[in-house]
Amino acid sequence: MEQLNVGIVGCGNISRIYLKNASRFDNFEIKAVADLVLHRAKKTALEFNIPKAYTTEELIADPEIDVVINLTIPAVHADVAIQALQAGKHVYGEKPLAVSREDGKKMINLAKEKGLYIGNSPDTFLGAGIQTCKKLIDDGQIGKPISATAFMMNPGHESWHPDPHFYYHKGGGPMFDMGPYYLTALIALMGPVQRVTGSAQKTYEERTITSAEKYGEKIKVEVPTQINGVLDFENGAVASIITSFDTWHHRLPHIEIYGTEGSIAVPDPNTFGGPVYLRKSEDKEWKEIDFTHGFSTNSRGLGVAEMIDAILSNRPSRANGEIAYHVLDIMHGIHDASEQGQHCYVNSSCIQPETLPVGIDEDSFSNKLKI
Repeated sequence: MEQLNVGIVGCGNISRIYLKNASRFDNFEIKAVADLVLHRAKKTALEFNIPKAYTTEELIADPEIDVVINLTIPAVHADVAIQALQAGKHVYGEKPLAVSREDGKKMINLAKEKGLYIGNSPDTFLGAGIQTCKKLIDDGQIGKPISATAFMMNPGHESWHPDPHFYYHKGGGPMFDMGPYYLTALIALMGPVQRVTGSAQKTYEERTITSAEKYGEKIKVEVPTQINGVLDFENGAVASIITSFDTWHHRLPHIEIYGTEGSIAVPDPNTFGGPVYLRKSEDKEWKEIDFTHGFSTNSRGLGVAEMIDAILSNRPSRANGEIAYHVLDIMHGIHDASEQGQHCYVNSSCIQPETLPVGIDEDSFSNKLKI
């Protein structure tokens, strides 16, 4: 089995699940980790038996590394990715693609210029839950999708995250933090977005950290923390989305898709599993649907493996930079619409990713993905 060598930049919270899951995929091996704090990189390398612990510059310069997984904070996503692309490395990054449209476009254009792949999380839409929903739609189980709702509402991250400042600074907020999960799922299920509108507000000027590490520290809030948006899809469907760090409790669903012949209740797009529910027009009750696809547990890294399979097979990847840029463009568009008091057309688009073939799981990933 052909493999590519991978290096991870950023040894924070999210890196652990990538490192833990790497052994589930046989088309890549993590050879190095890097962090702004070298001691943290060394500690991570020791814990996960990674051969090399580097500075970011050292990792990017290593000729053995084929792919860089960029797990830095959003404010430096673009800087690290551009350095890696310039060094001839493929890049897979955490969400969002970048903070600004300009930086996101630079990344996409540079990857094309260099003939390199650029992928981006979330890859949760490749999991069992959303792939099952996608197959139901592909099979016509709800007819033509005509509308959708998406809700991500919580009171913010300062009560549990060890260092939550960046969630409330430029590049943060509920839309840029969690919106990519919901928007990517909607694009996977319904295609690209043509026009948006919305209203956004900053409810509190200051937040107080109550997690143990920085208990009592104050955070100056720089971004909207309550965003209500409307999405007009290229296929004519319309969706409503709310992302909030200002909501204590609610009883709204994660995502629901409404079609001409029925509805689908889509699972939390921040997870890979379910449950998935279907209710056709004639049904008196919702029915839970068995998964048609694999990867129902936390499978972060699946997007990396799928991208590497695409590289080795010379085909487009699914969790790709064009989708991530389209998501970035949509998120900015909703904020722009609120500031301007009008609808905003989304200048970007993307190809709706193909449904994964049925039957792929950890044991069959490499053999069946090319089908």
